[in-house]
Amino acid sequence: MPDAVIETAKRFLKFFVKPCRILVAVSGGSDSKGLLLALHSVIESEGQSGFSLAACTVDHALRPDSAKEAEDVAAFCAQLGIAHSIRRWHGDKPLTGIQAAAREKRYELLAEAAAELGADCIATGHTRDDQRETIAMRGTRDTGEGQGAAGMADMVLFERRIWVLRPFLHLSRAEIRSFLQARGVGWLDDPSNANPQFERVRVRARLAVSDQAPVLPGSGLQRAASSARAAALIGRHIQVHRALVAEVAATQAGKMDDRDWRRALLSVAAVLGGREHLPARATIERLSAFLKTGEPGRMTAARVVFDRRRSGLYLYREPRDLPVLAIARGGHALWDGRFNVTSEGPALTVTPEMRGALCEQRLIDAGVPKGVAKRASQVAPRVRPAESLGPHSIGPDSIPAKVECRIALYDTFLPGFDRIMADAVAALFGRDRYPAPPVHDVLTEMEG
Repeated sequence: MPDAVIETAKRFLKFFVKPCRILVAVSGGSDSKGLLLALHSVIESEGQSGFSLAACTVDHALRPDSAKEAEDVAAFCAQLGIAHSIRRWHGDKPLTGIQAAAREKRYELLAEAAAELGADCIATGHTRDDQRETIAMRGTRDTGEGQGAAGMADMVLFERRIWVLRPFLHLSRAEIRSFLQARGVGWLDDPSNANPQFERVRVRARLAVSDQAPVLPGSGLQRAASSARAAALIGRHIQVHRALVAEVAATQAGKMDDRDWRRALLSVAAVLGGREHLPARATIERLSAFLKTGEPGRMTAARVVFDRRRSGLYLYREPRDLPVLAIARGGHALWDGRFNVTSEGPALTVTPEMRGALCEQRLIDAGVPKGVAKRASQVAPRVRPAESLGPHSIGPDSIPAKVECRIALYDTFLPGFDRIMADAVAALFGRDRYPAPPVHDVLTEMEG
């Protein structure tokens, strides 16, 4: 009987557009250690020309034994002849939301290691067990139009720079551990995986004695199809002016019973509001009720004003709680979750425009109603040299600064099944398409 782990590793390598160097994230646990060993075995035994491996262990420095455990993984990699890097999370740790913060830091450090070791992508050992837990966790939240039953994507683009692949999402942890045991290879058990303080641990315990949250076959492909339909709707029905105002035809604005249109509209709104997530279900229901009436009026949701007029629907950032941001000489920073600002010379100060006559006129020239143009221009970024704080506004066109719209919804983590939609949103806001993954299509085709 073929070894399921080895067969999965073989299929995974066949999905690549061309051979490359893969960085495997190895914690020392069974899943990631099994992934590294399986890929190494296939590359060595099958003569997979052009493929090579590197490995990285992220030491979150949250437990006294973590440094020693990372060294043990380094020794294991040395036995296999695989280049290995240890990355440590230095500095203070947040008192709340530690797992979410650790996740983002982990990918940041893995991306750094990938660049250092010359890797083209990152592979992680997430399993079908992890997928079931994720679906169960999301099912208990008021997630609105989130990923929901689609669960974790087989591939995710991190910070527009490197793809993270999850080849073991359709394997169980038990299969991977049997694979390691047959080869006499042990693994580490992270004590945090038994700490009921964490939601995932509580969900894991509940699933162990029930049959809740099964992994839905084809759910990733269904999500990809939905994203493609939403992308087409964006292209046909939404315009964005100067990354500040989205314009929707009056005849389309109220079609909130169409799930794909709802996602399309809310995704554009999330970018205008500088939000990394779509609104919760209750907010979506209130907004849908407002838009479906077809009556003129304004409603604010998730930092965005939905301004319904006879001529159409207009979306723009609400003019409150706008920050003042200082940027060092040659530095860069994110303003209001919406704009990446980079100094190409002097130190800068970024504030809301507030008296943006030029910006207002440009919006009016683009066909935006005067009242909308006035409000939207007030939330534009005003960039000027820090040492020149007089009343005269100096725009980014006249000082050495680069201002670029941030697609908050996708610029940090882009699930592979949403890439078509993300490209459509990026085009609306004047951004480049997202980098293509190193594999053919989506890895969800590996199901079955």
